[in-house]
Amino acid sequence: MLKVRLMGTKNDIKWFERILDRIPKIEVLEFSDMYLNKGTDKYYRVYVVIKRLSEKE
Repeated sequence: MLKVRLMGTKNDIKWFERILDRIPKIEVLEFSDMYLNKGTDKYYRVYVVIKRLSEKE
């Protein structure tokens, strides 16, 4: 299991979320709400929990 922090614009984060959903070897267990980064109104962060699927599943 991996816990990942993504940072970027809202569009970039949504784009990457769609990419993660299409990868058959991983399962996204949790995708947090977007949090505004301090000092900017352009960049956000999200936290993602990812599980690697075994070949037997």
